[in-house]
Order: sequence, then structure tokens, then C-alpha cells
Amino acid sequence: MSGPIRLYMSMSLDGYIAGPDDRAGQELGRGGGRLFNWLDDRESEGPNGQVFREAMETGAVISGRRTFELAGRWQGDHHGGVPVLVLTHHVDDGDAPPGHTRFVTDVHECVREARAAAGDRAVLVHGAGAAQSLLRVGLLDEMEIHLVQVLLGEGRRLFDHLDGRRTELELLRRIDGRDVVHLRYRVHRPGEAA
Repeated sequence: MSGPIRLYMSMSLDGYIAGPDDRAGQELGRGGGRLFNWLDDRESEGPNGQVFREAMETGAVISGRRTFELAGRWQGDHHGGVPVLVLTHHVDDGDAPPGHTRFVTDVHECVREARAAAGDRAVLVHGAGAAQSLLRVGLLDEMEIHLVQVLLGEGRRLFDHLDGRRTELELLRRIDGRDVVHLRYRVHRPGEAA
């Protein structure tokens, strides 16, 4: 049995995953670093540490291209040498990603490869673009939203381009951490009863 394809994303209460003007040198946008303060507890035995350790136990990563580039291509290793599949619209000739990373242009192929690499472990998904692509084709199984107690007011939203689709979710768990609520949802497929 394969593990779930699971989005892991820190988000403000008003739906932003980065502050305005996110770019190289200001990867999280103005004020967007606030969304990751909970990671200060990642080494703790408390709830934030638990959630962080779970994310690091995933068996493969699917990333959007923009996220991958803004993260400095993770220097070829997201965590522990697991395969990183970067979902992209195009690949430039001669652009070879570092380490255990591969560019993939087809979302279905990307999910097949990630599941095969991860085995029975979850696949970690990063990036709004990747999440939206997976949701549109019904291939995102779960969402782990780290809901941070702040209103950013502007920036990059997680769910801006879903083509007006309604998606039913089922709350699987809620963990209250310091300065964050970790919410895990099951994504219901189109036509599936919630």
C-alpha cells in the first residue's frame, strides 16, 4: 500500500503562504517569515516538533518549480536524500537539477514516480502551484495546513487558481501547537461523498 500524497503548507488565517513581493533574496515575501515561527520548536518534544518530524519522515517530495527555485533548489537535497520531483511546465536544455532532483512535466507521471519512490511513506508536496495542479486532477490525497494565527493582508495565496472548483475536505486531525494549529484534511475526490 502506498502512502498519501500530502501537501504540507504554513498559511495565515487569511490564506496567504508568503508575504507580498516574494522573490529571490526575499523568498517568503515581506513579513512572510512570520508563517514559519512555529519551526523554532522543531527540535522540541511538543506538538510542533512532532509535526516537523512527521514531515521529515516522508519518502519523496513533489515541488512546484517556483518553490524549488526560490528555495535555492535545496542544494539538491530536501531532506535525507529522498527523491525530489519538480513539477514544471518546461525544462530548458542543459538544466540539470542537483542531487536527487528531477524535473517532470506531466502531473500523473510525477505522482506515479513519487509514490513508487516513497513506498508506504507519505509524499510531501510543497508549493501552491503544485498543490493546485494536483487538486485539479484529483491526485492530492491530504492537506496538512499549519494555520498560523496572523492576518498577512496580502501576498501569495495558497488556493487562488482552482478554476472555481469546489472540493470537499474531511478533518482527520487537529494538533494545537505554540502559535499554530496543525490541521490535516482528507481530500474527497470529485463525486465522492464527504
